[in-house]
Amino acid sequence: MRRGEAAAPGPSPASWSIIERAGSVRALHGIAAGARPRREVWIMRPGGGAVVVGSGQRAVVVDAAAARRHGLAIVRRRSGGGVVLVSPADLLWVDVWVPRDDPLWHPDVGRAFLWLGELWRSVLGRCGISAEVYRDRFEPGAWGSLVCFAGSGPGEVFVSGRKVVGLSQRRSSAGARFQCGLLRRWDPDGLADVLVLPAEQRGALRRDLAACALGLDLPERLVLGALVEELDQVDAGR
Repeated sequence: MRRGEAAAPGPSPASWSIIERAGSVRALHGIAAGARPRREVWIMRPGGGAVVVGSGQRAVVVDAAAARRHGLAIVRRRSGGGVVLVSPADLLWVDVWVPRDDPLWHPDVGRAFLWLGELWRSVLGRCGISAEVYRDRFEPGAWGSLVCFAGSGPGEVFVSGRKVVGLSQRRSSAGARFQCGLLRRWDPDGLADVLVLPAEQRGALRRDLAACALGLDLPERLVLGALVEELDQVDAGR
């Protein structure tokens, strides 16, 4: 294993490699998947927090001085979507790699998310939470182009109409890297504080974000155990 990588505890499904990766948010986002020949799941362990900006956004949407006050780095990811607050307290971060020649690969970028959303829905079901998968086209709503968890994208997972799992995707000639974030804590005030907005819009953003998403107070070991069990089911149905 390279430095910062470790085999995840517990058994792995037969066709998946499950790896724990530790490092800064910037370093974890910067990992190159390369030509990996088999399915992989990366359990990401960020050492600190960051405001992560989507590939299509301008970095100036984040107030650098406010981010420093909150102890947050500013990081750009190569996948699309809006701003995400990443820290061990806020997000359980899991990446999934699927090679291009795998049966789970789909050439349509939107439909490629759907099996993964169903996987997370089933994971939450094993944890006692009833959830739904959004299956339509991206719907940003009022703030989804700015904040990831304010919009609805294919495959993303909702509980009682509030997003709990956000997804993004990086594709290459070798395969697709899906980036998954399960909300552990939803802090719309803290997120609004680090964005560059006029004062009147900031207040509206805080009010609207409160109803957009939901943090789930679930033990990490319970979620990851359920994830391994559901990956077994993916294998059984492939």
